[in-house]
Amino acid sequence: MTAISVLILTKNEQQDLPGCLDSVSWCDDVHVLDSLSTDDTVALAERAGATVTQRAFDGYASQRNAGLRLPFKHPWVLVVDADERIPAALHQELTAFVESADNTVAAARMRRRDIWWGVWLRHSQISPLYVRLVRPERAHYEREINEVLVVKGPVADLYEAFDHYPFSKGLDHWLTKHNTYSRMEADLILSRSIARPSWKVALLGADFNERRVNQKAIFYRLPARPLIKLLYMLLWRRGLLDGMAGVRYAILQSIYEYLIVLKVKERQQQLMQVSAPAAHRQA
Repeated sequence: MTAISVLILTKNEQQDLPGCLDSVSWCDDVHVLDSLSTDDTVALAERAGATVTQRAFDGYASQRNAGLRLPFKHPWVLVVDADERIPAALHQELTAFVESADNTVAAARMRRRDIWWGVWLRHSQISPLYVRLVRPERAHYEREINEVLVVKGPVADLYEAFDHYPFSKGLDHWLTKHNTYSRMEADLILSRSIARPSWKVALLGADFNERRVNQKAIFYRLPARPLIKLLYMLLWRRGLLDGMAGVRYAILQSIYEYLIVLKVKERQQQLMQVSAPAAHRQA
């Protein structure tokens, strides 16, 4: 057995969880942190031999941090989502890595392959690199939407990739989820919890997560953001090479950005309407 524990976060994942569990069947310490599912998720996990812990969902970062505090058997934890799969080649690389990694190394970053309609969105996906293998006592998540894993110590880079199926539950599910995400992103922007970004870090920063946070903060400040994202994905990242799947994905991502823009404007209008009567009464 590979000396790696696995952490899977779930909420009504009866469709995707069996395939995910099958892809990590080599692990003898699989933990499922479930957000009070109402379908067969828990039963499926328990039948597969996973240890299930249930916890009410109170935010993406806080839920993942709770997961990292579970009593794992092994010093390394692989964080996997239910709609993701760990191919045999990545499993072999993970095994070799944990056997040889020096004690100073705190985590490992690996590539993700987003797949839609059987097509790997090789050029279209926004962030192809993710830190997923960690020593849990040296890592924590920040930011409640599109959360970032912060690691205390060096991060190694692996070659092999894991597979991600973002549309496994259908387009309606993706749209519903991103409608929720857009509301959370709008709230984050209005709360001004995004600090003033650094162009230097965004372009030249050595830490991938710091670069990503600063790039996103800069991106929020750009005019015509949805159009910029569409052109960025199709032309700069060459999403056109992914065929119609790449084009459709770029359009969906630009619509997502436009939802954020509209929701920010809507909230600003609502705040103005609330504050105007108050100002009138004071006058």
